[in-house]
Amino acid sequence: MTIPIKPLGGKAYGHIPHLPGSRLGPGDHKVPEGQGRICTHKTRDRHDQIFVQEKLDGSCVAVARINGVIQPLIRAGYPAESSHHQQHRLFARWVWENHDRFLAVLGDGDRLCGEWLALAHGTRYQLPHDPFVAFDLMRGLERTPLDELLKRVALGNFVTPRIIHRGGPISVDRVQLLLEPSGHGALDPVEGAVWRVERRGAVDFVAKWVRADKIDGCYLPDISGKEPVWNWIPGG
Repeated sequence: MTIPIKPLGGKAYGHIPHLPGSRLGPGDHKVPEGQGRICTHKTRDRHDQIFVQEKLDGSCVAVARINGVIQPLIRAGYPAESSHHQQHRLFARWVWENHDRFLAVLGDGDRLCGEWLALAHGTRYQLPHDPFVAFDLMRGLERTPLDELLKRVALGNFVTPRIIHRGGPISVDRVQLLLEPSGHGALDPVEGAVWRVERRGAVDFVAKWVRADKIDGCYLPDISGKEPVWNWIPGG
């Protein structure tokens, strides 16, 4: 069997660490104590700006532009069309169908990372928009600041996660009160939120909080023992 090559030479996206009080899954880790404090209690100085966005529950994917060519990828960095999961092959097909939209956003060496919501994992959605929601524009390990990201993705008319808060630090308790209703048609409780800390025009770090009763992948056939639940299917 031929093993696919990772076009980026590594992962397309890493894992975001958790804030204190967040439900941890296998292999998850927490942010350092100081970063958690910056997100939720006290910034270092006036240069810290905090953004909080709704956390989406699907499959993390990316679209890279490498030597001028658009490449749909899964989180691990392999081509999406090589995946044994139908949802990823559907993602690859959707990217080719929207090829020009990605070209409008991506410079060579950029990748647009996002959540592919076609298949329900632990949250069902009645999607009011595309099944792909872009949450990061990256080059190497560097993230594009949120306002610049919003400008860039607008060139391709892509959706981004709902912004719950921008400004100073905000507690998890306060964010929980702002999570509902979902900005993306979630039919189950919103699973959590992502904090982005920007400083002097650059993204310093990101962190997330996931609610304690969230069950990962509860709608996936391997876990549920039932038929897959689709939020979106081509032509549906």
